Amino acid sequence: MGRPDRSQQAAFRKDFLFAIEKLFEGSTNLTGWVKSPSFKEYLMSYRVIQWATGSMGKTCLRAVIDHPDLELVGLLVYGKSKTGRDAGDIARCDTTGVIATRDIDAILALDADVVLHCPRIQPPYAHHNKEICQLLASGKNVISINGHTYPQYWGPAYMEEISEACAKGGTTLFGTGLNPGFITEKIATAASGLCTRIDRIHVSEIVDCTSIPNPNYIFDVLGFGASLHEADLNESSWPPAELMTGMYSEVVAQLVDSLGLTLDHIESDHEVLPATKDLETAAGRIKKGTVSVTHWRWHGIVGGKRFFTLSIRWMMENAPPAKKDYNLWDVKILGIPEVEISVNLVTPKYTGYKTMAEQYAVAGSVINSIPAVCAAPAGILRTPVFAAYRPRFRSKFPPATAPTPSVRSCETS
Repeated sequence: MGRPDRSQQAAFRKDFLFAIEKLFEGSTNLTGWVKSPSFKEYLMSYRVIQWATGSMGKTCLRAVIDHPDLELVGLLVYGKSKTGRDAGDIARCDTTGVIATRDIDAILALDADVVLHCPRIQPPYAHHNKEICQLLASGKNVISINGHTYPQYWGPAYMEEISEACAKGGTTLFGTGLNPGFITEKIATAASGLCTRIDRIHVSEIVDCTSIPNPNYIFDVLGFGASLHEADLNESSWPPAELMTGMYSEVVAQLVDSLGLTLDHIESDHEVLPATKDLETAAGRIKKGTVSVTHWRWHGIVGGKRFFTLSIRWMMENAPPAKKDYNLWDVKILGIPEVEISVNLVTPKYTGYKTMAEQYAVAGSVINSIPAVCAAPAGILRTPVFAAYRPRFRSKFPPATAPTPSVRSCETS
């Protein structure tokens, strides 16, 4: 006898719960325990809606389908070719009985615990805010892979719609992923707890983008192939610059706040490098002289000095200081003691899927957040970190959730 499919598993759990309630009917103590939310949560899966099935979304979808404690109840897609197909067909796994739809109202009407919000990121940074707020207000928690790690940074006016949606739905918004979501919020912040004094923190990311096949993402979102005159990374009116600054300013601000420090402002000194020759990439040709390397650098200024630098170098051809043996991420903390951490992701072999390590890692960071997000009070959930470095102990630890924003400075350059 084969393993029951997802719908059969869900039906069995519901029938089992009903049977247990009937069995202990009349016993006051046991009936109360059986009917308690904690017991039902123990028996029932988390009901999940997958929003979008691009490279990241499809990997998250497959992770949901494969997880024994997650029940897929809805799937939102953008492409006409995916509409009407079974989620299992799209994810290249067993049939689920969940049919993909482009109807947002149908998704909003579903009963679900959480939505994994994985659309393709695009400028402006707040592009998806409206639909996120609709989901929150409809009673569904939302996990985003496109920022939203510290929206409090932008101040009360920006936060108003999000806070109202969370309050209305009794729901939580959480942003996670790799960067944002992991290397700074989890690794660098946690590593700070090893120090008795910190002078400066530097987090760097170096990514070879030649194998990314999506032309829209490569050329329109990341800015590769643009003329050097057009591609001013320090000018917020250029769409890629506005998008990246929106997302990564939150990363800088959250780390500073997590250490109990006051952020003066954020400054940048981004740069682009031209292609030394015509480049053939998975997304298309990049002509000689156009952008082949984007080097983003945001600096969190504390006490008039650069305290935290976030450096992100995305490349279509190798360029100094990157070397062939570079790490995906390097964390360096200058202080007492000094801390250096290097992190790499390795794509597993023989999985049967053309899925990269980064895609698996995003899916892992998303689905492993589900229990905490569903258990959190209404509001914005911040990545919890225990015992990070703090120069003073008088101030309170930053709350894990922040229904109402508490913002220091939100001035950016």
